[in-house]
Amino acid sequence: MGFNIGDKVIHSAFGLGEIVAIEEKIIQGQPTNCYVFCATDLMVWIPINDLQQHSLRVPTLPEEFQRLSVVLSNPSESLLEDRVLRKNLLVAQMKDGQLVSICRVVRDLTNFKRSKRLNDQEKSILERAVNSVLTEWTYSLKIPLHQAHQAMTNLLGV
Repeated sequence: MGFNIGDKVIHSAFGLGEIVAIEEKIIQGQPTNCYVFCATDLMVWIPINDLQQHSLRVPTLPEEFQRLSVVLSNPSESLLEDRVLRKNLLVAQMKDGQLVSICRVVRDLTNFKRSKRLNDQEKSILERAVNSVLTEWTYSLKIPLHQAHQAMTNLLGV
């Protein structure tokens, strides 16, 4: 999948941003074409031939949010009791970079904290996941942040 300068994209780690240039960089001694990805005050060079590793994708289409609302409102999946294994699973879902995976993290951690106290890592993962979903939601559906947040809260039954 190729992107053009000016395309809005989602990076799995940095969220919503834009391709602002395509430049050649020397990586491991080899000239490599890179997308220059800009998100807020951050600029990252992403090798074009290595997009899978960086999970660069187009923002979710508005009609896909119907499917995502089902994920948020469905019963959560049980999280592992072992905190290290639980963290590794959550981090892997976040690293996947797909919005459906991030919605599952939001749903499952939100439900988990109803009965157990989240540790600092889990709080951080949940905050990052919520921000990621809301940023993409507001961009894709062209709605204000407070409206997206209220809709998410309603779907999660919070």
